[in-house]
Amino acid sequence: MTQRDERVLVTLAEIARFAGVGRAAVSNWRRRFEDFPVSVGGSDASPQFALDAVEEWLLTRGKLRASSGALDRLWPHIEALGDRDRMGLVIAEAGLRLATAAAPPPWPDAVPQLSPGELRLVYEAMGAGPTAGGAETFRVLLERWLSTHVRQITTTPVPLSDLMTELADETRGRRPVRRVADPACGVGTLLLAAVRHWSVREPLRLTGLDIDPVLGRLAAARLALVADHEQVDITIADTLRDDPGADARADVILCSPPANERDWGHAQLATDRRWLFGQPPRTESELAWVQHVVSALAEDGVAVVLLPPAVASRRAGRRIRAGLLRAGSLRAVVALPPGAAPPYGVGLHLWVLRAADANPDERGILLVDAADCRHTATAGGTQVVDWDGVRERVFAAVRGDVPPGAVTVPVVDLLGEETDLTPARHVPPTVATSAVELNRSWGRFDHALVAVRDAGQALRPLASTQPPRAPAAVSVGDLEAADAVRLTPGEPLPEGVLRRGPRPDRGVPVLMAGHLGEGRIEQWWMAADDVERGERERGLTVTGFGDVVVVTTFAEFDAWVETAAPTVLGPHLQRLRVDPERLDPWFLAACLRVRFNARQAGTHASVSSRVDVRRLRAMRLPLDEQRRYGGIHRQLVEFERAAAELSSVSGALSGALSELLAVGHVTME
Repeated sequence: MTQRDERVLVTLAEIARFAGVGRAAVSNWRRRFEDFPVSVGGSDASPQFALDAVEEWLLTRGKLRASSGALDRLWPHIEALGDRDRMGLVIAEAGLRLATAAAPPPWPDAVPQLSPGELRLVYEAMGAGPTAGGAETFRVLLERWLSTHVRQITTTPVPLSDLMTELADETRGRRPVRRVADPACGVGTLLLAAVRHWSVREPLRLTGLDIDPVLGRLAAARLALVADHEQVDITIADTLRDDPGADARADVILCSPPANERDWGHAQLATDRRWLFGQPPRTESELAWVQHVVSALAEDGVAVVLLPPAVASRRAGRRIRAGLLRAGSLRAVVALPPGAAPPYGVGLHLWVLRAADANPDERGILLVDAADCRHTATAGGTQVVDWDGVRERVFAAVRGDVPPGAVTVPVVDLLGEETDLTPARHVPPTVATSAVELNRSWGRFDHALVAVRDAGQALRPLASTQPPRAPAAVSVGDLEAADAVRLTPGEPLPEGVLRRGPRPDRGVPVLMAGHLGEGRIEQWWMAADDVERGERERGLTVTGFGDVVVVTTFAEFDAWVETAAPTVLGPHLQRLRVDPERLDPWFLAACLRVRFNARQAGTHASVSSRVDVRRLRAMRLPLDEQRRYGGIHRQLVEFERAAAELSSVSGALSGALSELLAVGHVTME
């Protein structure tokens, strides 16, 4: 490692990544080894250590993971630069040099020069390239930079980028594409999607513009690693004010422009040639971007632009929307579900555009409402996008199949006082519930009702009794000391392996406090190979059948017996593995899960408190008696599950009947 004058600090989590272990293991080293480096910064809750001292200690103890490589140790030095732009420029320069055997492209005047110390970091990143691969080295560094500055930099998620690319290709009839442009390219995510989609067919020219020199330089490096750098043209410029490359025309434009800008050049651009449908009001910067995109398209070109939903309905933009419709430049509007892209709480729109001199489509404009293509909401209120459902609906509509949630509206019907292009206001109500499906729903309801009644009948004989004296109690800590139970805390989950949405057959569910959801819905998962690797490196806590799981946050406190193993446990969950010859897991879960137990074991009485699992208490009973209590607890769990299923089925059935009633599709037999 190159010597430097400045001291670089690392946290326990970063040390864990170097060593390939969990954070708890590093904390354990700190307690066990007197020669572990002392903290030189941070706080008691989050101490920081000198990187050079940590590296020396790990090497001496033989705990430095061989596979961690130079990148894990290089990143703290890059992060120590402390400035978003300086960090980004170092990563961009490393990527450009890794991409080209010769000297990198000329350094634009708008981009600040690197200092000698920053160039040393570039050379070290390049040194990691032959081992990890140039593209992989740059990808790791870029992802860490983006995650560090996630509040400052917005990127388009990969599923949405691919959807926009395929939508443009389908709209063009899959004709050859020679030039793809993005006038607000950021770090080049949309242009990278274009490379994935089109570069295998024919040579592709990539043109990107961005006002931020650091983002532009990163985009140039990112694309140079996957495409011929002579085919990549990234320009640092103010797209709206400067209009660079005004004479160039693109076959496809993919763009996610900045939203809600006020200082976009309204006064300076009053007579600009691009305002084919009128000068955008100062509050309608998005429509300025739309008209710029339309003016930059080739005659048969297509653009897909990601916009806020308000652009489709704000009164100030009515005249421009009407002009786009009359000229045939607006071909389709797709409403996406919330969670598709930042800001994740808003359902954004995709506008499909074509050149202004194209012939208007006599069929009208296609409106697709895919806002309901979501999986069950998480406990935090966010939505998981059903990308397969979105794609199926959008491409069926583009092919002319007119699926539920899509409609083609004549232009004349849209022109009026509002010219509102919001799909939900024009798509006719659809009722997907057929007579057969309704009968199936009633069948599920009857089955759930019987299950609740049977489970309730099994519990009805139970009665409250007052024993002569209360049974003695024992804490989990005492049980652990007696080797009757072994506690393992959930660990922080590895970067880049956590996935969200429908779980494949070989996917392993992941539980995290704060995301358990009603009924512990399994929405997070990891690939089985990643779980096996994590177990080998002792970085994951994975349950087995019969383990007791405890949630240690007071607000979500619960305990249950694992019957769907394996499951990966995240932070604030504990795995209790019992000795079956001494302790019944169902009996233990029954004792631990009650709220008064959590109150006694909690740190303080508030929703932010934590429950000390070792302070939780259970009755001290013989094993036969434990098993009797455990059997009753099993019946109680079955009753809870049956009641939850009845509630779910009843809600779905009520919703289906309400939809039928609202559109007049019901009769009383």
